[in-house]
Amino acid sequence: MSEPTVFVFANADLEGHGIRRMEGAGCRLTYGDEAWLTPGCVYEDDMAAKATEAVAMTGTSIRSSPVNRRVIEGAQRLRIIAKCTVGTDDIDVEAATDLGVMVTHAPTQANWGGVAEGAMAMILTMLKRNREKDAHVKGGGWKHESLSGIYLGRRDEDGYPGLTVGIVGFGRIGGRMVELLTPWDVRLIVCDPFVEEEKFARHSVERVDLDTLLREADIVSLHPTLNPTSRGMMGAAQFRAMKKTALFVNTSRGGTMDEVALAEAIEAGEIVGAALDVFLDEPMDRESKLLRMGNEVLLSPHMISHNQGGGLGPGIEWAAEAVLTALRGEVPDNVFNPDVLPRWRERFGGNALIG
Repeated sequence: MSEPTVFVFANADLEGHGIRRMEGAGCRLTYGDEAWLTPGCVYEDDMAAKATEAVAMTGTSIRSSPVNRRVIEGAQRLRIIAKCTVGTDDIDVEAATDLGVMVTHAPTQANWGGVAEGAMAMILTMLKRNREKDAHVKGGGWKHESLSGIYLGRRDEDGYPGLTVGIVGFGRIGGRMVELLTPWDVRLIVCDPFVEEEKFARHSVERVDLDTLLREADIVSLHPTLNPTSRGMMGAAQFRAMKKTALFVNTSRGGTMDEVALAEAIEAGEIVGAALDVFLDEPMDRESKLLRMGNEVLLSPHMISHNQGGGLGPGIEWAAEAVLTALRGEVPDNVFNPDVLPRWRERFGGNALIG
């Protein structure tokens, strides 16, 4: 039995745990070039050439040089594309499904739970002015009215209604945000046209459309997957529709928002500020106005899920297991395109390339 080729198009396994598992099972690994991750550059020809002999592909996010239809078509023996991240927006999933190739991802709890916790930390940092207080004290200052924070929950004694938090996207992360915010006694409104009514009822949250959410929320927190519906969903018109006192939070994908429009909205006073972990280009454009906005924005380098014992580590293990399972002719967990399975089983089911 010849060594099956696994193409690691964007290597995140720096400690080599998943790599050693695949090599130990008899796989030959080939690797993509680090230059492929450079924002604004496209290495489609190089990627397509390296993918030709692969029976499996795996890696982390590679938005600058996505795995597109041409790359998948050229790898005629390809069984699986296994991401070690939750997101699959850098994979042409529709093309993979058309061509009988399975796509898996890694929604590990350490990751999606970490994103929700990180989003909460961003919200509290902005509302409570923690950075400003720290800088003020370190600069020799002490109490000052400008450092006052914003209280989230209701206060029955004086009729303060509390803040309204709008959650866009009610999947794993959005659901966890609701769980984390419920004890704070805020008003929660949620927008997700693809989630069944039962989930809204179970979490005791109000279901609204996006226009209503933008109009009524004091905090707008984005948690959708990046898909044709969510791509570019937050533009100039949407930011203008928000309260002037509202905070915008995005820990989902940079492609869901217009960064230029966001910066202009903050400059114009249409919203009060933003907290962002994701950007259209990553690393972000060094000319971006967002980098020069001081405490009006809170920026993070798309690693909000990177916690001790979390980050990509668990996902790397899941991706390696998915590759090995597929090469044994079996269906792994966390298949992102389940519609492909009947055809996949016809092509590869029971056909083992490794022992």
